[in-house]
Amino acid sequence: MSDEVIIRTAQGDLVDRVYSSPVDRWQHRFRNIVLLVIILIALIVVLALLRYFLADRTVAYDDIREHYKYGSIGSEPGGSVFTPVGGVLPPYLIFKTLPAICPEKLPGGYASLGLIFEPGHELPIGISRRRRLGLDQVGVNCAACHTGTVRTSATSTPQIVLGMPAHQLNLEGFFQFVQACTLDDRLTAGNVISKAEQSGTHVSLIQKLLLQLFVIQRTKLETLSLRNRIGPLLNDPTLPQWGRGRVDTFNPYKAIQFNWDLTQLPRAELTGAADFPSLWNQQPREGMHLHWDGDNTSLDERNLSAALGAGVTPVTVDYASIQRVHDWILTLPPPKFPFPVDAARSARGKAIFDAQCAQCHSFTGNRTGTVEPIASIGTDPFRLNSYTYTLATNQALLFPESVHRFEHFSKTNGYANVPLDGVWARAPYLHNGSVPSLVDLLSSPAERPKLFARGYDVYDEHKVGFVSDTAEARAGGTMYDTTIPGNGNGGHLYGTNLPSEQKQDLLEYLKSL
Repeated sequence: MSDEVIIRTAQGDLVDRVYSSPVDRWQHRFRNIVLLVIILIALIVVLALLRYFLADRTVAYDDIREHYKYGSIGSEPGGSVFTPVGGVLPPYLIFKTLPAICPEKLPGGYASLGLIFEPGHELPIGISRRRRLGLDQVGVNCAACHTGTVRTSATSTPQIVLGMPAHQLNLEGFFQFVQACTLDDRLTAGNVISKAEQSGTHVSLIQKLLLQLFVIQRTKLETLSLRNRIGPLLNDPTLPQWGRGRVDTFNPYKAIQFNWDLTQLPRAELTGAADFPSLWNQQPREGMHLHWDGDNTSLDERNLSAALGAGVTPVTVDYASIQRVHDWILTLPPPKFPFPVDAARSARGKAIFDAQCAQCHSFTGNRTGTVEPIASIGTDPFRLNSYTYTLATNQALLFPESVHRFEHFSKTNGYANVPLDGVWARAPYLHNGSVPSLVDLLSSPAERPKLFARGYDVYDEHKVGFVSDTAEARAGGTMYDTTIPGNGNGGHLYGTNLPSEQKQDLLEYLKSL
């Protein structure tokens, strides 16, 4: 083969033929092949990195019960590696190692805060795991606040009840610990890697690089930002503590979803802690006024709103996963009372219930699922007042031009009359969990306990509520002071004037619901 080079001169064109040797031709082809291989390798590396950092993969659970307990609803951080969106917890490797990094801040580990661990599961019920942003991320799902344990005696085995209010969970303490340890100087890439490997968790080379290069710093910055936004709720000693089994439903929502400066809100509005509700048998509740103050009448919107409170954003939400839970809890049956029920007393109690309670608390009652004005019910008003007209207006802007747009939120003037199914497992009672047992609820407010322990899982079959007045209950729970604003135990006087025998009959029937 040859190439011609033509040189133009005054005397004419000169043609110079350059002949290539076989060696030249082989070298030329080799260089092209090497260049192509390099380009292909670079392309493969770029695609692999894009897949690694952009992949959104969650652990799939075929069993709906496992999905409910451990499945993601999209509350893990999303967005991009450098600008994450949503989420309230650090990445999995950090979350897992925090109790070992700051042992004095949480001596009993996450279980000491009421999180429930099952054999064969590394994470507790209510904490999901999902691959996002190049690392496994963790988030909170609905099971965290709606799964509890019950013991029939101090020596019996705890029974896990799905859909039950998580009366043992200290969610406030959980977030306080996670934030405090994440911002601790001991949280370094080296410590996270060391503690993870000591526990038997493999940390890959790329995970080590990510932790060393920017994940630790980014996590600290994100945690600091979150603490600054919701700090007025978690760290202000003048506000009532949530304690075990309670949460401020909407004030964190204001800070996380709308970036409101909570320090600019009225002090009374920041007092809104309420009891975790039950989450079973939802189908007959469709169309009723939901949430404690009845501010919504759509199960779908109630579920999505609750997910937003757990750290989900319109960017990260997993609608399909939330729908799976929605479909399951429609017919999830309430748990049966774990002790014998006196049939004769229960029959007499049903007649009392039908005459005095059914119109507000049976599924067929003409006032069940409606809002009872605060002037009538007379219970503590702080949770009602914490949900404002302004918040209801802003919620409608979260999903504009979307089928998921909120259209059923509204400000109310009281608390919803809820149907009573599985009522024995929903103690303590009233919207703020200020009354430990049904015996106490049927007593006048002056006779109800002023100070008691919340969070103990041993059940008192006679009072129909969890044991709250023993040394063991105080050691295993948090103290609840009803004299603090937001914790009031007044109101709901229905049944308090019944004769003692009729109260016993009514209690026996309520056990069977």
